[in-house]
Amino acid sequence: MKHWFTYPLIAHPYNPEFMSRDGVIRVAQAAEAAGFDAMGFTDHPAPSDKWLNAGGHDALDPFVALGVVATVTTRLQLIPNIVVLPYRNPFIVAKAAASLDLLSDRRFVLSVATGYLRSEYRSLGVDFEQRNVLFDEALIAMRGVWTEDDFHFEGHGFVAGGVTANPKPGRRVPIWIGGNSALTRRRVAVHADGWNPFPASAVMAKTARTVPLDGLDDLVPMLDDLWIQVDKAGRDRSEIDVAFTAGLPGPSEAGFRADEYLEKLDELAGVAVTWVGTTVPGDSLDHALEAIDRYGREVIAAGA
Repeated sequence: MKHWFTYPLIAHPYNPEFMSRDGVIRVAQAAEAAGFDAMGFTDHPAPSDKWLNAGGHDALDPFVALGVVATVTTRLQLIPNIVVLPYRNPFIVAKAAASLDLLSDRRFVLSVATGYLRSEYRSLGVDFEQRNVLFDEALIAMRGVWTEDDFHFEGHGFVAGGVTANPKPGRRVPIWIGGNSALTRRRVAVHADGWNPFPASAVMAKTARTVPLDGLDDLVPMLDDLWIQVDKAGRDRSEIDVAFTAGLPGPSEAGFRADEYLEKLDELAGVAVTWVGTTVPGDSLDHALEAIDRYGREVIAAGA
């Protein structure tokens, strides 16, 4: 089992400690020292004030932040959680991803999804109703420009008439796709290297316009469907990572029990989950660092 977490910018207004170079560096280095395999950042370039004040959260640009992480770590993988792919022209995403993968010595994983905030789509001048078409075009365009010179592709709103973009990645950049729908799983089976579903209660699922996913009872039938789709696509199931959460109190929360956490990891591994995420508190930098260290000692090291 591999372990990761999303950088703890989890509230609004944000704690300035986490919007600083020092904060990013200290969290990243603590994560690597604790044995984490990756960390990520969310993607909200233009959230509405209404959303922020109704339980949303502020964010750093994930590519910039992960670039900082890359310079101060040597092993930690860099996995945005998640990049909203239709927000940007796919060639812009492809250039950022290829550059970050190269300059981090092949540690980048591009985790993407369609997103759900209509207001943010409007702010960025992107048609929310076209998000699925734009997403599918982007998957094709990115793989194409990463591997071909004189690449031709016509999409909604752009025509690539013979594009050559260097540097090209020296490997197949892993793509994870986030989301809970059957469409997402079909996309993973054909295009991706990992599935990054979104744990969501019924209430949260309604807000995020997704399918409820509240623990293993919901996850297992979705995984059964994923493997059917992978088999239909003629791919090896072992090529596909699955990221999920233990669904238990994190290392800073009341009720955290390492033995219970380790038992849950065994359950997750038993249904082919390969990555598990945990929560890190965002109330103070010191509290976050303590939680990272505790999880490393009591979960990662104990389960090794």
